This record gives sequence, C-alpha cells and structure tokens, in this order.
Amino acid sequence: MLLSLAIIFLLGLSAAAIFEKIGLPRIIGMLGVGIVVSPYVLDMLDSSILGISSELRQIALIIILIKAGLSLNISDLKKVGRPAVMMSFVPACFEIAGYTIFAPLLLDVSRIEAAVMGAVLSAVSPAVVVPRMVKLIEEKRGTEKSIPQMILAGASCDDIFVIVLFSTFVAMAQGGTAKATDFLNIPISIVLGVVLGTIVGICVYLLFEKAYLHNHKIRNSTKVIIMLGTAFLLMYVETLVKPHIAVSGLLAVVAMACVIKLKAEKSLSSRLSEKFGKLWIGAEVILFVLVGAAVDVRYTLEAGVSALLMIFTALAFRAVGVIICLTGTKLTLKERLFCIIAYLPKATVQAAIGSVPLSLGLPCGKTVLSVSVLAILITAPLGAIGIDCTSHMILKKKKA
Repeated sequence: MLLSLAIIFLLGLSAAAIFEKIGLPRIIGMLGVGIVVSPYVLDMLDSSILGISSELRQIALIIILIKAGLSLNISDLKKVGRPAVMMSFVPACFEIAGYTIFAPLLLDVSRIEAAVMGAVLSAVSPAVVVPRMVKLIEEKRGTEKSIPQMILAGASCDDIFVIVLFSTFVAMAQGGTAKATDFLNIPISIVLGVVLGTIVGICVYLLFEKAYLHNHKIRNSTKVIIMLGTAFLLMYVETLVKPHIAVSGLLAVVAMACVIKLKAEKSLSSRLSEKFGKLWIGAEVILFVLVGAAVDVRYTLEAGVSALLMIFTALAFRAVGVIICLTGTKLTLKERLFCIIAYLPKATVQAAIGSVPLSLGLPCGKTVLSVSVLAILITAPLGAIGIDCTSHMILKKKKA
C-alpha cells in the first residue's frame, strides 16, 4: 500500500504540475495518471488501496465540502433564491429526458434502460466543480451576482437527486415498480441533511466556544481534526439510517461548516478554511488519481460514435435546463454561458455507479459503463478547462 500511495502522490503531483505549466487544468494530469496506473492498463496499484478507493475518494470530497461550507456566504446565497433550488434538479431532469428520448434510437436500449443510463450520466461532478467555485468565491469573482455560490449549492444537491432516481429506475429495470415514496426521498434527504448538519454545527461551535471560555484553548489544527471526525460521523449516520429514512450526509457536512462560519469569528473561519485548503492539496491528488484508476478504458473503444453523439445530445438538453433555471435573473448572456459550462463535468458519480447496472446483470450494463467512461474522459477535462478559461474573462471581480 505504501508504494501505491507513493505512486499516487508523486506521479499525480508531477503530472498536475506539468499540465498546469502548459496551461491545462491539474485535474487532467491526475486523471491521466490514474488511468495509466489502473488495473486496466499498467496495474501498478495494490489491491488493498483499490479496495478502499471509494472511502478515500469520499474523504477527499468531505474535505473540499467542509472548505466549501466555510467559504459559502449564506446571505449571498439567499439573494439567488429560486435559481439555486432549480439548479439542483432541473438540468439533471432535462439530461435524463435527453437519454430517455434518444438512447433507444442511438444505442439500441429499452426506454427504462435509457432512463437508468440517464440517471448515471446526468450527475454533475462536485469533485470538479466545487473546488473551482470555492476558488472563485475566495477571489470574489462573480460573487456580486452570487454565481459561484449558486453553482456550488446546485452541484451539491444535484447528486442526491440523481442517485435517488438511479435507485428507482434500476428497481424498475429489474422488474419492480416505482413508488411515490421513492421520489419523496429526494426532498426528505435534502431537508434532513441540512437540519442534521445545522444541529451538529451548533454543537461543534459550542464545544469550541466553551473550551475558549474555560481557558482550554483548542488549537486550530485540533479543531480541523474535530470537524473532520464529526463529518465522518455524519456520513456514517447517512449509511446507518439508510434502510429507514433518507438523509444526505454530504449536505449535512456542508451545513455543519456553514453554521461554524456563521457563528465563529471571521478570523477563525478564515484560518480553518486555510487549513482545509492545505489538506485539499493531498486530498485532490488522491481523489482524481483514484477516479482515473476506476475508469476502465477498454470500454471507451466499444462505446463508438453513437455514444459520443448521445453524450453531446444529452449535454445540449442539460444546457436548456440551465437556461430555464436562470430565466428572470440579472445574469448576462456570457454569465449564463459560464453556468452552462460549469454544469458539464462528469466524474465522481459516474466512476462510482457506472458499473452497477453491469454488476446487476442488466442487459444495458455494458453500454451504460462504456458511455460513462467516455463521458468522464470527455466532460471532466472539457468542464475543467472551460471553467478555468472562461471564469476570468466572464465573471467580474467584486469591488472591495
């Protein structure tokens, strides 16, 4: 395992630095390293680290989501209102509709299998989007109109919505039926996640405050560890109660961090955010190298031109969904275009659930996996490059 970690960190960081030097996003280098060292190409990673790959990727996501919560300004988010809520489900619905309409024609799958495919492919990647939005918030770029805050909030909820739909469509494809309660899990999961995170955030803040009042000053590094441990606990609660009720652990993590930011002194939240930013340097490498390692490139060649056409057709549907969400806002045409670009990347969810239909023995399993792999390889770099290249040209910096 130690050799595998050395490969992940050293090769991942080297590739990231090379790609950054030539003006391309670091993520492409890290994903590339992951694909090359994966079991499907050079097979350089130990099976023990691949066995805990999903847990390590989740830890990395937790780190950037805590940093996102510490950077998110709730008052700015309130200004956005309706569009932020709509961005969490409307673009995904349009993309799923695109797959449901065109996948039976282009990829020779049934209508319900097309819906399963759409549910896998329609999730935006928080791993690609969230760190970039956090950076824009810190730079105060686009924050006057709350553009990065809106995208960050929408991307955090988008995955929950899509994964619940995926579970429902898979049950239908296996011969089951969809129940109204399955769809009710979506708002329940979001609301309970925010409520749980808020309560826990208040408790963590009171712990920090009580220690300070009793002259037992907790070091900021220790506070980071406490917050991380609490976040892991929130994710465990999601797994624990899953058979009984839906709770979003990731939203609970963001809500916890938001509450601490709101209640703590500005200097403290800034220092904590800075420390999580340093943790993200290592977590980012682990996340994207392991996402790359989960991609079976053998399926890329099998996908073919039809899969490529399907992906871009569905992205066009998604773009229409984003435009509808932004109707009535004060955003310019260029700013709306930026929002469309920011909602393109696929990576984390597709790497996690792309192979599930195949493992369940669904006839569409191989096709879904092939299209998922191709979507990651195309949209993750495309979205990352798009966000990085257009943000400084389109989004105005907020005046101090």
